[in-house]
Amino acid sequence: MTKFSDLGLSEGLLKALAAEGYDAPTSIQIQAIPHVLAGRDVVGLAQTGTGKTAAFATPIIQRLVASRRQPGQRGVRTLVLAPTRELAAQICESFRAYGKFEKISAFAVFGGVPLGRQIQTLARGVDVLVATPGRLLDLVQQRAVTLSHVEILVADEADHMMDMGFIVPLKKIAKMLPRERQTLFFSATMPREIEDLAAEFVTNPTRVEAAPVASTVDRINQGVIHIDRSMKMPLLVDLLKDKAIERALVFARTKHGANRLAEQLYENGIAAEAIHGNKSQGQRQRALENFRSGKARLLIATDIAARGIDIDDVTHVFNYDLPDVPEAYVHRIGRTARAGREGVAIAFCAGDERSLLKDVEKLIRRTLPVLPHPLGHLEPITGGPSRPQRNGRNQKKPMGRPARAGRPQQGRNPRREEGAFEDRPQRAERPMREDRPQRAERPANAERDNRPRRDDRKPAFGERRPERGSDNRTERKEGPRELRFEYRAERPFAEKRGERPQRPDHRGGNGPRNDDRPMRHERADHRVERGARSQERPRQERPQEGGSDRSAEFRGDRSSRGPQSGKPSGNRGPGAKPGGRRAARSDRPQR
Repeated sequence: MTKFSDLGLSEGLLKALAAEGYDAPTSIQIQAIPHVLAGRDVVGLAQTGTGKTAAFATPIIQRLVASRRQPGQRGVRTLVLAPTRELAAQICESFRAYGKFEKISAFAVFGGVPLGRQIQTLARGVDVLVATPGRLLDLVQQRAVTLSHVEILVADEADHMMDMGFIVPLKKIAKMLPRERQTLFFSATMPREIEDLAAEFVTNPTRVEAAPVASTVDRINQGVIHIDRSMKMPLLVDLLKDKAIERALVFARTKHGANRLAEQLYENGIAAEAIHGNKSQGQRQRALENFRSGKARLLIATDIAARGIDIDDVTHVFNYDLPDVPEAYVHRIGRTARAGREGVAIAFCAGDERSLLKDVEKLIRRTLPVLPHPLGHLEPITGGPSRPQRNGRNQKKPMGRPARAGRPQQGRNPRREEGAFEDRPQRAERPMREDRPQRAERPANAERDNRPRRDDRKPAFGERRPERGSDNRTERKEGPRELRFEYRAERPFAEKRGERPQRPDHRGGNGPRNDDRPMRHERADHRVERGARSQERPRQERPQEGGSDRSAEFRGDRSSRGPQSGKPSGNRGPGAKPGGRRAARSDRPQR
Protein backbone atom coordinates (compact mmCIF):
# COMPACT_ATOMS: atom_id res chain seq x y z
CA MET A 1 0.00 0.00 0.00
CA THR A 2 1.39 3.39 -1.06
CA LYS A 3 1.70 6.17 1.52
CA PHE A 4 2.13 9.91 1.17
CA SER A 5 5.67 9.59 2.46
CA ASP A 6 6.50 7.37 -0.53
CA LEU A 7 5.58 10.17 -2.94
CA GLY A 8 8.43 12.45 -1.85
CA LEU A 9 6.43 15.07 0.08
CA SER A 10 8.04 17.17 2.83
CA GLU A 11 7.49 16.76 6.55
CA GLY A 12 5.35 19.88 6.79
CA LEU A 13 2.99 18.59 4.09
CA LEU A 14 2.78 15.14 5.65
CA LYS A 15 1.89 16.71 8.99
CA ALA A 16 -0.80 18.87 7.38
CA LEU A 17 -2.30 15.90 5.49
CA ALA A 18 -2.43 13.87 8.71
CA ALA A 19 -4.21 16.76 10.43
CA GLU A 20 -6.80 16.78 7.63
CA GLY A 21 -7.45 13.05 8.06
CA TYR A 22 -5.76 11.77 4.89
CA ASP A 23 -4.24 8.37 5.51
CA ALA A 24 -3.55 6.95 2.05
CA PRO A 25 -3.32 8.71 -1.34
CA THR A 26 -5.91 8.15 -4.03
CA SER A 27 -5.27 6.93 -7.56
CA ILE A 28 -5.04 10.40 -9.10
CA GLN A 29 -2.69 11.54 -6.32
CA ILE A 30 -0.36 8.58 -6.79
CA GLN A 31 -0.07 9.28 -10.54
CA ALA A 32 0.05 13.10 -10.56
CA ILE A 33 2.22 14.10 -7.56
CA PRO A 34 5.56 12.68 -8.84
CA HIS A 35 5.17 14.35 -12.27
CA VAL A 36 4.23 17.72 -10.75
CA LEU A 37 7.25 17.56 -8.40
CA ALA A 38 9.47 16.87 -11.43
CA GLY A 39 8.21 20.05 -13.14
CA ARG A 40 6.43 18.40 -16.08
CA ASP A 41 3.16 19.52 -17.70
CA VAL A 42 0.27 17.28 -16.70
CA VAL A 43 -3.16 16.64 -18.22
CA GLY A 44 -5.28 14.93 -15.57
CA LEU A 45 -8.60 13.21 -16.11
CA ALA A 46 -10.37 12.46 -12.84
CA GLN A 47 -13.96 12.51 -11.69
CA THR A 48 -15.10 14.73 -8.87
CA GLY A 49 -14.47 13.62 -5.31
CA THR A 50 -11.26 11.68 -6.00
CA GLY A 51 -8.79 14.04 -4.28
CA LYS A 52 -7.90 16.00 -7.39
CA THR A 53 -7.22 19.24 -5.47
CA ALA A 54 -4.62 17.62 -3.21
CA ALA A 55 -3.03 16.00 -6.28
CA PHE A 56 -1.82 19.39 -7.58
CA ALA A 57 -1.87 21.54 -4.40
CA THR A 58 0.61 19.54 -2.30
CA PRO A 59 3.42 19.32 -4.92
CA ILE A 60 2.96 22.99 -5.86
CA ILE A 61 3.43 24.04 -2.22
CA GLN A 62 6.61 21.98 -1.97
CA ARG A 63 8.02 23.52 -5.17
CA LEU A 64 7.25 27.06 -4.01
CA VAL A 65 8.92 26.45 -0.64
CA ALA A 66 12.00 24.94 -2.29
CA SER A 67 12.61 27.93 -4.60
CA ARG A 68 12.36 30.57 -1.81
CA ARG A 69 11.57 33.41 -4.20
CA GLN A 70 9.43 36.37 -3.25
CA PRO A 71 6.43 37.22 -5.47
CA GLY A 72 7.22 40.93 -5.51
CA GLN A 73 4.81 43.85 -5.61
CA ARG A 74 1.55 42.88 -7.35
CA GLY A 75 3.23 39.65 -8.38
CA VAL A 76 1.89 36.06 -8.49
CA ARG A 77 3.91 32.85 -8.48
CA THR A 78 1.12 30.29 -9.01
CA LEU A 79 -2.16 31.00 -10.80
CA VAL A 80 -5.14 28.64 -10.38
CA LEU A 81 -8.23 29.23 -12.57
CA ALA A 82 -11.63 27.92 -11.45
CA PRO A 83 -15.06 28.28 -13.13
CA THR A 84 -17.21 29.19 -10.09
CA ARG A 85 -16.86 31.24 -6.93
CA GLU A 86 -17.53 28.32 -4.63
CA LEU A 87 -14.87 26.19 -6.29
CA ALA A 88 -12.34 29.03 -6.16
CA ALA A 89 -12.96 29.55 -2.43
CA GLN A 90 -12.71 25.80 -1.83
CA ILE A 91 -9.36 25.51 -3.63
CA CYS A 92 -7.98 28.48 -1.72
CA GLU A 93 -8.99 26.92 1.60
CA SER A 94 -7.28 23.67 0.55
CA PHE A 95 -4.02 25.51 -0.19
CA ARG A 96 -4.16 27.20 3.21
CA ALA A 97 -4.91 23.91 4.98
CA TYR A 98 -2.11 21.97 3.25
CA GLY A 99 0.41 24.79 3.66
CA LYS A 100 -0.36 25.87 7.23
CA PHE A 101 3.05 24.59 8.38
CA GLU A 102 4.80 26.31 5.46
CA LYS A 103 5.14 30.04 4.84
CA ILE A 104 2.83 30.15 1.83
CA SER A 105 0.30 32.90 1.12
CA ALA A 106 -2.89 32.03 -0.80
CA PHE A 107 -5.67 34.37 -1.85
CA ALA A 108 -8.89 33.95 -3.89
CA VAL A 109 -10.49 36.60 -6.11
CA PHE A 110 -13.93 36.31 -7.71
CA GLY A 111 -16.90 38.43 -8.54
CA GLY A 112 -19.69 39.52 -6.25
CA VAL A 113 -17.42 41.23 -3.70
CA PRO A 114 -15.85 44.74 -3.69
CA LEU A 115 -12.54 45.21 -5.45
CA GLY A 116 -10.98 47.37 -2.72
CA ARG A 117 -9.82 44.62 -0.39
CA GLN A 118 -8.68 42.44 -3.28
CA ILE A 119 -6.55 45.25 -4.71
CA GLN A 120 -4.99 45.98 -1.32
CA THR A 121 -4.07 42.32 -0.78
CA LEU A 122 -2.62 41.87 -4.26
CA ALA A 123 -0.50 45.00 -3.89
CA ARG A 124 1.85 43.08 -1.56
CA GLY A 125 2.00 40.03 -3.86
CA VAL A 126 0.85 36.46 -3.20
CA ASP A 127 2.34 33.02 -3.75
CA VAL A 128 -0.89 31.33 -4.87
CA LEU A 129 -3.75 33.22 -6.53
CA VAL A 130 -7.03 31.35 -7.15
CA ALA A 131 -9.30 33.33 -9.45
CA THR A 132 -12.24 33.15 -11.78
CA PRO A 133 -11.39 34.31 -15.33
CA GLY A 134 -13.74 37.29 -15.38
CA ARG A 135 -12.57 38.91 -12.14
CA LEU A 136 -8.92 38.24 -12.99
CA LEU A 137 -9.24 40.17 -16.25
CA ASP A 138 -10.84 43.07 -14.37
CA LEU A 139 -7.90 43.21 -11.96
CA VAL A 140 -5.39 43.03 -14.81
CA GLN A 141 -7.17 45.87 -16.61
CA GLN A 142 -6.92 48.02 -13.47
CA ARG A 143 -3.22 47.08 -13.13
CA ALA A 144 -3.78 45.56 -9.70
CA VAL A 145 -1.94 42.32 -10.53
CA THR A 146 0.96 41.35 -12.78
CA LEU A 147 1.08 37.94 -14.49
CA SER A 148 4.50 38.26 -16.11
CA HIS A 149 6.26 36.26 -13.33
CA VAL A 150 3.86 33.29 -13.03
CA GLU A 151 5.75 30.00 -12.59
CA ILE A 152 2.86 27.49 -12.49
CA LEU A 153 -0.58 27.65 -14.17
CA VAL A 154 -3.42 25.35 -13.09
CA ALA A 155 -6.71 25.07 -15.01
CA ASP A 156 -9.19 23.15 -12.87
CA GLU A 157 -12.54 21.89 -14.19
CA ALA A 158 -11.62 22.92 -17.72
CA ASP A 159 -14.70 21.26 -19.24
CA HIS A 160 -16.98 23.28 -16.97
CA MET A 161 -15.18 26.50 -17.93
CA MET A 162 -15.77 25.67 -21.57
CA ASP A 163 -19.47 25.10 -20.90
CA MET A 164 -19.70 28.49 -19.16
CA GLY A 165 -18.08 30.30 -22.11
CA PHE A 166 -14.66 31.03 -20.59
CA ILE A 167 -12.65 29.89 -23.61
CA VAL A 168 -11.90 33.41 -24.88
CA PRO A 169 -10.90 34.71 -21.41
CA LEU A 170 -8.65 31.67 -20.96
CA LYS A 171 -6.82 32.41 -24.20
CA LYS A 172 -6.42 36.08 -23.23
CA ILE A 173 -4.93 35.11 -19.88
CA ALA A 174 -2.56 32.60 -21.50
CA LYS A 175 -1.08 35.36 -23.68
CA MET A 176 -0.21 37.38 -20.55
CA LEU A 177 1.79 34.54 -19.00
CA PRO A 178 5.47 33.79 -19.70
CA ARG A 179 6.26 30.98 -22.11
CA GLU A 180 8.57 29.22 -19.66
CA ARG A 181 6.09 27.89 -17.14
CA GLN A 182 4.59 24.65 -15.85
CA THR A 183 0.95 23.99 -16.81
CA LEU A 184 -1.44 21.58 -15.10
CA PHE A 185 -4.70 20.87 -16.91
CA PHE A 186 -7.39 18.95 -14.98
CA SER A 187 -10.90 18.04 -16.13
CA ALA A 188 -13.63 15.60 -15.15
CA THR A 189 -14.48 14.81 -18.78
CA MET A 190 -12.24 14.93 -21.83
CA PRO A 191 -14.16 15.45 -25.08
CA ARG A 192 -12.34 16.34 -28.26
CA GLU A 193 -12.86 20.09 -27.72
CA ILE A 194 -11.13 19.91 -24.34
CA GLU A 195 -8.22 17.98 -25.84
CA ASP A 196 -7.76 20.66 -28.50
CA LEU A 197 -7.87 23.36 -25.83
CA ALA A 198 -5.33 21.54 -23.67
CA ALA A 199 -2.95 21.29 -26.62
CA GLU A 200 -2.77 25.11 -26.73
CA PHE A 201 -1.74 25.38 -23.05
CA VAL A 202 0.61 22.44 -22.36
CA THR A 203 3.87 21.26 -23.93
CA ASN A 204 4.72 17.54 -24.05
CA PRO A 205 2.27 16.75 -21.23
CA THR A 206 2.03 13.61 -19.14
CA ARG A 207 -1.48 12.19 -19.19
CA VAL A 208 -2.85 10.73 -15.97
CA GLU A 209 -6.27 9.15 -15.64
CA ALA A 210 -7.79 8.05 -12.37
CA ALA A 211 -11.12 6.68 -13.61
CA PRO A 212 -12.93 6.02 -16.90
CA VAL A 213 -14.69 8.90 -18.53
CA ALA A 214 -18.03 9.78 -16.90
CA SER A 215 -17.95 6.86 -14.48
CA THR A 216 -19.67 7.12 -11.10
CA VAL A 217 -18.31 6.14 -7.76
CA ASP A 218 -19.08 2.56 -6.84
CA ARG A 219 -19.75 3.47 -3.22
CA ILE A 220 -22.88 5.46 -4.20
CA ASN A 221 -26.16 3.56 -4.03
CA GLN A 222 -28.13 4.93 -6.96
CA GLY A 223 -31.83 4.53 -7.69
CA VAL A 224 -34.78 6.11 -9.45
CA ILE A 225 -38.43 6.61 -8.46
CA HIS A 226 -41.00 7.07 -11.23
CA ILE A 227 -43.45 9.66 -9.99
CA ASP A 228 -45.99 12.13 -11.34
CA ARG A 229 -44.67 15.69 -11.47
CA SER A 230 -47.40 16.92 -9.12
CA MET A 231 -46.39 14.32 -6.52
CA LYS A 232 -42.68 15.15 -6.38
CA MET A 233 -43.01 17.48 -3.39
CA PRO A 234 -45.02 15.01 -1.23
CA LEU A 235 -42.48 12.32 -2.13
CA LEU A 236 -39.53 14.51 -1.05
CA VAL A 237 -41.24 15.47 2.21
CA ASP A 238 -41.92 11.81 2.96
CA LEU A 239 -38.32 10.77 2.23
CA LEU A 240 -36.89 13.55 4.43
CA LYS A 241 -38.70 12.07 7.44
CA ASP A 242 -36.02 9.41 7.58
CA LYS A 243 -33.62 10.14 10.47
CA ALA A 244 -30.77 8.44 8.60
CA ILE A 245 -30.58 11.48 6.30
CA GLU A 246 -28.14 13.62 8.25
CA ARG A 247 -27.20 16.07 5.49
CA ALA A 248 -28.78 16.10 2.03
CA LEU A 249 -28.44 17.99 -1.22
CA VAL A 250 -31.44 18.61 -3.49
CA PHE A 251 -30.71 19.65 -7.08
CA ALA A 252 -33.22 21.67 -9.11
CA ARG A 253 -33.00 22.54 -12.79
CA THR A 254 -33.68 26.30 -12.60
CA LYS A 255 -33.02 29.15 -10.17
CA HIS A 256 -36.71 29.97 -9.71
CA GLY A 257 -37.41 26.30 -9.20
CA ALA A 258 -34.85 26.20 -6.37
CA ASN A 259 -36.47 29.20 -4.66
CA ARG A 260 -39.95 27.74 -5.08
CA LEU A 261 -38.74 24.40 -3.71
CA ALA A 262 -37.28 26.07 -0.59
CA GLU A 263 -40.56 27.93 0.03
CA GLN A 264 -42.65 24.77 -0.33
CA LEU A 265 -40.38 22.87 2.07
CA TYR A 266 -40.63 25.71 4.58
CA GLU A 267 -44.43 25.50 4.37
CA ASN A 268 -44.15 21.79 5.24
CA GLY A 269 -42.01 22.53 8.29
CA ILE A 270 -38.59 21.71 6.78
CA ALA A 271 -35.88 24.37 6.88
CA ALA A 272 -33.67 24.54 3.79
CA GLU A 273 -31.08 26.88 2.28
CA ALA A 274 -31.05 27.74 -1.43
CA ILE A 275 -27.93 28.56 -3.45
CA HIS A 276 -27.82 29.57 -7.12
CA GLY A 277 -26.49 32.23 -9.48
CA ASN A 278 -29.02 34.93 -8.55
CA LYS A 279 -27.89 34.93 -4.93
CA SER A 280 -25.26 37.44 -3.84
CA GLN A 281 -21.85 36.22 -2.79
CA GLY A 282 -22.61 36.89 0.86
CA GLN A 283 -25.83 34.89 0.70
CA ARG A 284 -24.09 31.99 -1.03
CA GLN A 285 -21.25 31.89 1.49
CA ARG A 286 -23.69 32.12 4.39
CA ALA A 287 -25.77 29.24 3.02
CA LEU A 288 -22.68 27.06 2.58
CA GLU A 289 -21.43 27.85 6.09
CA ASN A 290 -24.81 26.97 7.61
CA PHE A 291 -24.87 23.71 5.64
CA ARG A 292 -21.26 22.86 6.51
CA SER A 293 -21.68 23.63 10.22
CA GLY A 294 -24.88 21.60 10.50
CA LYS A 295 -27.28 24.50 11.14
CA ALA A 296 -29.09 23.61 7.92
CA ARG A 297 -29.83 19.96 7.21
CA LEU A 298 -30.92 20.53 3.63
CA LEU A 299 -29.32 22.56 0.81
CA ILE A 300 -31.11 23.21 -2.49
CA ALA A 301 -28.77 24.02 -5.37
CA THR A 302 -28.56 24.25 -9.14
CA ASP A 303 -25.85 22.85 -11.40
CA ILE A 304 -23.68 25.91 -10.77
CA ALA A 305 -22.91 24.49 -7.32
CA ALA A 306 -22.54 20.87 -8.45
CA ARG A 307 -18.75 21.23 -8.61
CA GLY A 308 -18.17 23.80 -5.88
CA ILE A 309 -19.49 22.02 -2.79
CA ASP A 310 -16.79 20.03 -1.01
CA ILE A 311 -18.42 18.75 2.17
CA ASP A 312 -17.49 15.28 3.35
CA ASP A 313 -20.58 14.53 5.44
CA VAL A 314 -23.23 14.65 2.69
CA THR A 315 -25.16 11.39 3.02
CA HIS A 316 -27.91 11.79 0.38
CA VAL A 317 -28.32 13.53 -2.98
CA PHE A 318 -31.82 13.99 -4.45
CA ASN A 319 -32.18 14.83 -8.13
CA TYR A 320 -35.54 16.58 -7.89
CA ASP A 321 -35.21 17.52 -11.58
CA LEU A 322 -33.08 15.45 -13.91
CA PRO A 323 -30.41 17.58 -15.64
CA ASP A 324 -30.61 18.51 -19.31
CA VAL A 325 -26.92 17.60 -19.74
CA PRO A 326 -26.26 13.98 -18.69
CA GLU A 327 -22.68 14.79 -17.57
CA ALA A 328 -24.14 17.04 -14.86
CA TYR A 329 -25.67 13.96 -13.21
CA VAL A 330 -22.18 12.58 -12.55
CA HIS A 331 -21.08 15.81 -10.84
CA ARG A 332 -24.29 16.02 -8.83
CA ILE A 333 -24.01 12.61 -7.23
CA GLY A 334 -20.28 13.18 -6.74
CA ARG A 335 -21.10 15.50 -3.82
CA THR A 336 -21.68 12.42 -1.67
CA ALA A 337 -19.46 9.41 -0.88
CA ARG A 338 -16.41 11.64 -0.52
CA ALA A 339 -13.22 10.83 1.39
CA GLY A 340 -13.92 7.08 1.40
CA ARG A 341 -17.48 7.30 2.73
CA GLU A 342 -20.67 5.87 1.26
CA GLY A 343 -23.66 7.76 -0.05
CA VAL A 344 -27.13 7.50 -1.57
CA ALA A 345 -28.36 9.17 -4.78
CA ILE A 346 -32.08 9.11 -5.64
CA ALA A 347 -33.52 10.53 -8.86
CA PHE A 348 -37.16 11.58 -9.37
CA CYS A 349 -38.32 10.82 -12.91
CA ALA A 350 -41.61 12.22 -14.21
CA GLY A 351 -43.31 11.20 -17.44
CA ASP A 352 -41.74 14.04 -19.42
CA GLU A 353 -38.22 13.17 -18.18
CA ARG A 354 -37.95 9.65 -19.55
CA SER A 355 -35.62 10.73 -22.35
CA LEU A 356 -33.32 12.48 -19.86
CA LEU A 357 -33.15 9.31 -17.77
CA LYS A 358 -32.22 7.28 -20.84
CA ASP A 359 -29.39 9.72 -21.64
CA VAL A 360 -28.03 9.40 -18.10
CA GLU A 361 -28.16 5.59 -18.17
CA LYS A 362 -26.44 5.57 -21.54
CA LEU A 363 -23.65 7.79 -20.22
CA ILE A 364 -22.95 5.86 -17.01
CA ARG A 365 -23.42 2.52 -18.85
CA ARG A 366 -25.80 1.05 -16.33
CA THR A 367 -29.53 0.94 -15.66
CA LEU A 368 -30.70 2.64 -12.50
CA PRO A 369 -32.78 0.32 -10.30
CA VAL A 370 -36.36 1.37 -9.58
CA LEU A 371 -36.94 2.01 -5.87
CA PRO A 372 -40.39 1.03 -4.56
CA HIS A 373 -42.41 3.70 -2.80
CA PRO A 374 -46.15 4.04 -2.05
CA LEU A 375 -46.34 7.33 -3.96
CA GLY A 376 -44.30 6.10 -6.93
CA HIS A 377 -44.72 3.66 -9.79
CA LEU A 378 -42.82 0.49 -10.49
CA GLU A 379 -42.91 1.09 -14.23
CA PRO A 380 -41.98 4.23 -16.18
CA ILE A 381 -44.86 6.63 -16.59
CA THR A 382 -46.11 6.75 -20.17
CA GLY A 383 -47.43 9.84 -21.83
CA GLY A 384 -46.20 13.38 -21.86
CA PRO A 385 -43.68 15.02 -24.17
CA SER A 386 -40.24 13.57 -24.58
CA ARG A 387 -38.48 16.69 -23.30
CA PRO A 388 -39.34 18.70 -20.17
CA GLN A 389 -41.44 21.81 -20.65
CA ARG A 390 -40.38 25.04 -18.93
CA ASN A 391 -42.95 27.67 -18.06
CA GLY A 392 -45.12 26.89 -21.05
CA ARG A 393 -42.28 27.10 -23.57
CA ASN A 394 -41.74 24.36 -26.14
CA GLN A 395 -45.44 23.61 -25.99
CA LYS A 396 -46.93 23.04 -29.42
CA LYS A 397 -50.55 23.74 -30.12
CA PRO A 398 -52.58 20.79 -31.40
CA MET A 399 -53.01 20.88 -35.13
CA GLY A 400 -56.35 20.32 -36.80
CA ARG A 401 -59.81 20.39 -35.36
CA PRO A 402 -60.75 18.33 -32.30
CA ALA A 403 -62.29 14.92 -32.82
CA ARG A 404 -66.08 14.68 -32.85
CA ALA A 405 -68.00 12.22 -30.75
CA GLY A 406 -68.31 8.90 -32.56
CA ARG A 407 -65.83 9.91 -35.25
CA PRO A 408 -63.23 7.18 -35.91
CA GLN A 409 -59.63 8.30 -35.41
CA GLN A 410 -57.80 5.55 -37.24
CA GLY A 411 -58.45 3.38 -40.28
CA ARG A 412 -60.44 4.19 -43.38
CA ASN A 413 -63.51 6.33 -43.26
CA PRO A 414 -66.56 4.06 -43.75
CA ARG A 415 -68.43 6.88 -45.49
CA ARG A 416 -65.82 6.82 -48.23
CA GLU A 417 -66.16 3.11 -48.97
CA GLU A 418 -67.13 2.08 -52.46
CA GLY A 419 -70.84 2.33 -53.00
CA ALA A 420 -71.48 4.37 -49.86
CA PHE A 421 -73.07 7.23 -51.83
CA GLU A 422 -75.11 5.24 -54.35
CA ASP A 423 -78.36 5.40 -52.35
CA ARG A 424 -78.05 9.12 -51.72
CA PRO A 425 -80.66 11.18 -53.67
CA GLN A 426 -79.32 13.56 -56.24
CA ARG A 427 -79.50 17.28 -55.50
CA ALA A 428 -81.97 19.24 -57.61
CA GLU A 429 -80.52 21.72 -60.01
CA ARG A 430 -80.76 25.33 -58.97
CA PRO A 431 -82.81 27.70 -61.17
CA MET A 432 -80.85 30.23 -63.17
CA ARG A 433 -80.82 33.78 -61.91
CA GLU A 434 -82.72 36.40 -63.74
CA ASP A 435 -80.67 38.82 -65.73
CA ARG A 436 -80.09 42.04 -63.88
CA PRO A 437 -81.29 45.26 -65.52
CA GLN A 438 -78.58 47.27 -67.12
CA ARG A 439 -77.65 50.55 -65.49
CA ALA A 440 -78.24 53.76 -67.31
CA GLU A 441 -75.12 54.89 -69.03
CA ARG A 442 -73.45 58.02 -67.67
CA PRO A 443 -73.10 60.92 -70.06
CA ALA A 444 -69.73 61.10 -71.69
CA ASN A 445 -69.11 64.75 -70.68
CA ALA A 446 -70.09 64.27 -67.05
CA GLU A 447 -67.01 63.99 -64.89
CA ARG A 448 -67.25 63.78 -61.16
CA ASP A 449 -64.65 65.71 -59.17
CA ASN A 450 -64.43 64.33 -55.66
CA ARG A 451 -61.51 66.48 -54.65
CA PRO A 452 -62.29 68.82 -51.72
CA ARG A 453 -62.34 72.54 -52.33
CA ARG A 454 -59.48 74.54 -50.92
CA ASP A 455 -61.75 76.54 -48.64
CA ASP A 456 -63.49 73.41 -47.36
CA ARG A 457 -60.28 71.50 -46.75
CA LYS A 458 -59.14 71.37 -43.14
CA PRO A 459 -55.81 73.20 -42.89
CA ALA A 460 -52.78 71.43 -41.54
CA PHE A 461 -51.15 72.28 -38.23
CA GLY A 462 -49.82 75.88 -38.35
CA GLU A 463 -51.17 76.62 -41.84
CA ARG A 464 -52.51 80.12 -42.54
CA ARG A 465 -54.89 80.98 -45.35
CA PRO A 466 -57.19 83.96 -46.10
CA GLU A 467 -60.74 83.78 -44.97
CA ARG A 468 -63.53 83.28 -47.35
CA GLY A 469 -64.63 86.69 -48.59
CA SER A 470 -68.08 87.91 -49.49
CA ASP A 471 -69.47 87.75 -52.99
CA ASN A 472 -70.08 91.48 -52.91
CA ARG A 473 -67.02 93.18 -54.37
CA THR A 474 -67.73 96.52 -52.69
CA GLU A 475 -67.97 94.90 -49.24
CA ARG A 476 -64.53 93.42 -49.64
CA LYS A 477 -63.02 96.81 -50.56
CA GLU A 478 -64.52 98.72 -47.68
CA GLY A 479 -62.80 97.12 -44.76
CA PRO A 480 -59.65 95.17 -43.99
CA ARG A 481 -61.58 91.91 -43.83
CA GLU A 482 -59.97 90.49 -46.92
CA LEU A 483 -56.54 90.99 -45.33
CA ARG A 484 -57.40 88.94 -42.29
CA PHE A 485 -55.79 85.55 -41.98
CA GLU A 486 -57.07 82.61 -40.09
CA TYR A 487 -54.49 80.84 -37.93
CA ARG A 488 -55.46 77.32 -37.01
CA ALA A 489 -53.45 76.55 -33.88
CA GLU A 490 -55.13 73.33 -32.88
CA ARG A 491 -52.83 70.34 -32.77
CA PRO A 492 -53.22 67.28 -34.98
CA PHE A 493 -55.76 64.74 -33.81
CA ALA A 494 -57.05 67.24 -31.25
CA GLU A 495 -60.61 66.25 -32.10
CA LYS A 496 -59.92 62.69 -31.04
CA ARG A 497 -58.48 63.70 -27.68
CA GLY A 498 -61.29 66.14 -26.95
CA GLU A 499 -61.43 69.93 -26.82
CA ARG A 500 -59.19 71.77 -24.42
CA PRO A 501 -60.82 73.56 -21.50
CA GLN A 502 -60.98 77.30 -22.11
CA ARG A 503 -58.76 79.43 -19.97
CA PRO A 504 -60.37 82.23 -17.96
CA ASP A 505 -60.01 85.70 -19.40
CA HIS A 506 -57.36 87.96 -17.89
CA ARG A 507 -60.10 90.44 -17.02
CA GLY A 508 -61.99 87.90 -14.94
CA GLY A 509 -64.42 86.61 -17.54
CA ASN A 510 -64.98 83.02 -18.53
CA GLY A 511 -65.11 83.46 -22.29
CA PRO A 512 -62.37 82.78 -24.80
CA ARG A 513 -59.30 84.86 -24.18
CA ASN A 514 -58.67 86.14 -27.71
CA ASP A 515 -62.25 86.64 -28.95
CA ASP A 516 -62.30 90.43 -28.68
CA ARG A 517 -58.62 90.98 -29.37
CA PRO A 518 -57.41 92.03 -32.81
CA MET A 519 -55.42 89.65 -34.89
CA ARG A 520 -51.66 89.96 -35.14
CA HIS A 521 -51.64 91.80 -38.47
CA GLU A 522 -54.39 94.08 -37.17
CA ARG A 523 -52.37 94.95 -34.11
CA ALA A 524 -49.48 95.81 -36.41
CA ASP A 525 -51.77 98.05 -38.49
CA HIS A 526 -53.00 99.75 -35.35
CA ARG A 527 -49.46 100.38 -34.24
CA VAL A 528 -48.61 101.96 -37.57
CA GLU A 529 -51.76 104.05 -37.44
CA ARG A 530 -51.10 105.08 -33.86
CA GLY A 531 -47.55 106.12 -34.80
CA ALA A 532 -48.87 108.21 -37.66
CA ARG A 533 -51.36 109.97 -35.38
CA SER A 534 -48.62 110.70 -32.87
CA GLN A 535 -46.55 112.41 -35.58
CA GLU A 536 -49.46 114.61 -36.53
CA ARG A 537 -50.02 115.60 -32.91
CA PRO A 538 -48.26 118.89 -32.04
CA ARG A 539 -45.21 118.50 -29.83
CA GLN A 540 -45.43 120.05 -26.40
CA GLU A 541 -42.45 122.13 -25.40
CA ARG A 542 -41.05 121.24 -22.01
CA PRO A 543 -39.24 123.74 -19.84
CA GLN A 544 -35.42 123.74 -20.13
CA GLU A 545 -34.64 125.43 -16.87
CA GLY A 546 -31.57 124.18 -15.09
CA GLY A 547 -32.37 122.13 -12.05
CA SER A 548 -36.08 121.77 -12.88
CA ASP A 549 -35.62 119.10 -15.50
CA ARG A 550 -34.08 116.15 -13.61
CA SER A 551 -34.18 113.91 -16.68
CA ALA A 552 -31.38 115.95 -18.25
CA GLU A 553 -29.01 114.67 -15.60
CA PHE A 554 -29.56 111.08 -16.66
CA ARG A 555 -30.08 111.68 -20.38
CA GLY A 556 -26.85 113.32 -21.50
CA ASP A 557 -24.76 114.63 -18.61
CA ARG A 558 -22.52 111.78 -17.43
CA SER A 559 -20.41 114.07 -15.27
CA SER A 560 -23.32 114.43 -12.89
CA ARG A 561 -23.40 110.69 -12.20
CA GLY A 562 -21.48 108.75 -9.63
CA PRO A 563 -18.22 106.95 -10.40
CA GLN A 564 -19.83 103.61 -11.37
CA SER A 565 -23.57 104.07 -11.03
CA GLY A 566 -26.29 105.89 -12.86
CA LYS A 567 -27.39 107.86 -9.82
CA PRO A 568 -26.44 111.54 -9.52
CA SER A 569 -23.44 112.17 -7.34
CA GLY A 570 -24.29 113.58 -3.99
CA ASN A 571 -21.01 115.48 -3.40
CA ARG A 572 -21.24 118.01 -6.23
CA GLY A 573 -20.22 121.42 -5.16
CA PRO A 574 -21.83 124.68 -6.22
CA GLY A 575 -18.89 125.45 -8.53
CA ALA A 576 -18.94 122.20 -10.42
CA LYS A 577 -19.36 122.33 -14.14
CA PRO A 578 -22.71 121.02 -15.31
CA GLY A 579 -21.26 119.68 -18.55
CA GLY A 580 -18.62 117.21 -19.66
CA ARG A 581 -17.46 115.38 -22.72
CA ARG A 582 -20.98 114.20 -23.27
CA ALA A 583 -22.93 117.11 -21.92
CA ALA A 584 -26.62 117.42 -22.73
CA ARG A 585 -27.45 119.59 -25.67
CA SER A 586 -30.21 122.09 -25.38
CA ASP A 587 -31.24 121.64 -29.01
CA ARG A 588 -31.76 117.87 -28.66
CA PRO A 589 -35.45 117.10 -29.30
CA GLN A 590 -37.32 115.89 -26.31
CA ARG A 591 -39.19 112.62 -26.50
